[in-house]
Amino acid sequence: MNPNIEKLCRISARSSRVVLGLMSGTSFDGLDLALCRISGHGPGTGLELLEFTTVAYDQHFKEDLKSIFSRRDADLEKVCLLNEKVAIHHASIINQSLQSWGYSSDEVDLVASHGQTIYHAPASLHGKTAYPNATLQIGDGDHIAVHTGIITVSDFRQKHIAAGGEGAPLAVYGDYLVFSKEGENRIMLNIGGIANFTWLPGDLDTSKVFSTDTGPGNTMMDATVQQYFPGLYFDENGAIAAVGTVQPALLSRLLEHPFFEADFPKTTGPELFNRRYFDDALQASEIPDLSPEDQLATLCRFSAETIAKAILKCCTSGDAYTIYTSGGGMHNPVLMDHLKNLLPGIPFHTTAQLQINPDAKEAVLFALLANEAVSGGRFRFGHKGSGIPDVSMGKICFPC
Repeated sequence: MNPNIEKLCRISARSSRVVLGLMSGTSFDGLDLALCRISGHGPGTGLELLEFTTVAYDQHFKEDLKSIFSRRDADLEKVCLLNEKVAIHHASIINQSLQSWGYSSDEVDLVASHGQTIYHAPASLHGKTAYPNATLQIGDGDHIAVHTGIITVSDFRQKHIAAGGEGAPLAVYGDYLVFSKEGENRIMLNIGGIANFTWLPGDLDTSKVFSTDTGPGNTMMDATVQQYFPGLYFDENGAIAAVGTVQPALLSRLLEHPFFEADFPKTTGPELFNRRYFDDALQASEIPDLSPEDQLATLCRFSAETIAKAILKCCTSGDAYTIYTSGGGMHNPVLMDHLKNLLPGIPFHTTAQLQINPDAKEAVLFALLANEAVSGGRFRFGHKGSGIPDVSMGKICFPC
């Protein structure tokens, strides 16, 4: 037997595995690394977060990524080069982080690498009938495996698309495994560049579980900050939006897109919700000389209203549920205040209440997907047409 296959079989047969989950989002802040001990698989999965850190990207690396992100005219040579460069950089970060935590590569069974999304193109967004759903993440898994010496599971989104999904959101799989609780309806709300949530019913009926994007989270706000405030990448603590004024006419225009009326589940990305979308709405609302502060205040309210509208559409009148938040948007008090005002009486917590650092949650979820790819079976949600394919995900890359 191939020694790599033999090693993988031993890892699969263990009662628990140490898995390092990686996540790099569309805001390009840096790389999240969550070192997890995962026991079992499927509904009996146990999870312990051993270590977590975020390693910030330097400005040159961010600019490199931005030069090809969400662009139809991206330089193909640059895409090719960054596919390798991102992986090598991530591998270097892994090696440095393990050393700082006091772990050797031999003590880590798997790396779970999401990669860096550079373009997301579901058919509902690209509209080309001759073409399928598609998405592209760079940061090659083989390079990570070779440079760290650790078996790497990567490229999770392709199997989701191959099996009939749109490649996003994937949070539902991990959310169901570790956050479902009998007797409590839960909404696992992640506010990243794009906002999404998973609905977890308290009766544990898998036929009711679903996950969906809701629209923009931070992506349009981040783009606006970067346009008007050189050197800043996001509105820290909502400080800029807090001094602006929401413009109702502009907000109304922003809310007009048919995406918001489409049925669940659905997915989107910065390919739609970007500065061009904002500028078109601004022109249509005939508001001259709108200050950056007012733009950010309106965009913050826009994100909050689209999230709240989606949640209210999901939950029938009288449903009792609790919202558990994660992602960068949870750190924006202006956004969170809007959400709480739009959803009065609904309990809000972060996933820290569930013993998972909310900043680590996405990286943890990919660690769970890697564990399932190696030790579990197909996810079975028991219903068709949900946008949740019954598959395991991830390509396995060996160090040698």
